[in-house]
Amino acid sequence: MQLSFDNTETAFAYKTDKELKSGRWLLKTMHYPLFVAVGTRITPFIMKTGLPVHGIIRKTIFKQFVGGETLEETKKVCQLLGDYNVQVILDYGVEGKEGEENFDHAADEFIKVINYAATQEKIPFISIKVTGLARFGLLETMNSAPRLRSGIHDHEEETEEQDRVYDRMYRICEVAAEKGIGVLIDAEESWIQDPIDRLVIDMMRIFNKEKPVVYNTIQLYRHDRLHFLQMSHRIAKQKGFKMAVKLVRGAYMEKERARAAEYGYPSPIQPDKESTDRDYNAAVKYCIDNVNEMAVIVASHNEESNLYTTRLLDEKGLAHDHPHVHFSQLYGMSDNITFNLAKAGYSVSKYLPFGPIREVIPYLMRRAQENTSVSGQTGRELILVNKELQRRKAS
Repeated sequence: MQLSFDNTETAFAYKTDKELKSGRWLLKTMHYPLFVAVGTRITPFIMKTGLPVHGIIRKTIFKQFVGGETLEETKKVCQLLGDYNVQVILDYGVEGKEGEENFDHAADEFIKVINYAATQEKIPFISIKVTGLARFGLLETMNSAPRLRSGIHDHEEETEEQDRVYDRMYRICEVAAEKGIGVLIDAEESWIQDPIDRLVIDMMRIFNKEKPVVYNTIQLYRHDRLHFLQMSHRIAKQKGFKMAVKLVRGAYMEKERARAAEYGYPSPIQPDKESTDRDYNAAVKYCIDNVNEMAVIVASHNEESNLYTTRLLDEKGLAHDHPHVHFSQLYGMSDNITFNLAKAGYSVSKYLPFGPIREVIPYLMRRAQENTSVSGQTGRELILVNKELQRRKAS
């Protein structure tokens, strides 16, 4: 069938008129950068004061972008999406807690999510952040100290701390491999990314022998990541494991540029959007060209990149639901991409975070900022929602 991301009837079939109008109001609010800038600064503070805003947040931005406060609450969303052949990537969206006890608790929670996903038909993946399992400062030290890369380290306490991080990740991936659930490991800031990459490659070497279980995330707004993808694939071939990646454009651009300027080193970020788009599509092509040796998740809200991927599959005569090719978008965004891909038979999912409202506030604030900063994203969403409401009214 001819694939189009303009088909709003398919895109919003799962939403009622009331839900569409509520979403439209939220998108209109996010269309004002000043409002979002003020809101994202004061909301975390207001939540800490105990003022009665919990209900307002739950009915608006939380409902738009989050699956629920508990695993059980996500079930209704997962079933609804599943009715339209859309799968789910579950993300326990609690962030920013440090301390060994919290890291151990997070590992246990991730394992709980894996066990739950294994009982559900439409949840093939879960997503995790290494900073949920490891102290940020430890990752910074590991990133910058050559002695740690060589394995020679004088500080026994930090060596033991590294071992505990490794053990947490091993436990998570071991259960995932047993249960047949993929583990997507998020990319983070460039100044802690090297130890994350090394840890992920090590887990792939152990658990991706026969099929992809552990996925690394490649941020193509970094100018070195296309080369890193190719290098990782070479390592996978040498070591005899399946390479698996999630391709994203990236989420820390302003922070990356500011830090590079502050510390006086070259920015790791691409010089312009065109360079990011070029490398993203080149990464997609590289993965599709090597699809028998590696698995790829095209995690993008860019319509052109998604269409480009579908064209590559058709050109190579590959099935729309090829087991090594998956598409994904965030819950609450780009339904026109997700649901039209699903209807055309592609393997596609929504990235669905869950967790107590107070603890997913950092995630929600990023979504608000992203919808304001991504060029044309909110405007495009608004046009599509209005188009569908008008279509329904006319019919």
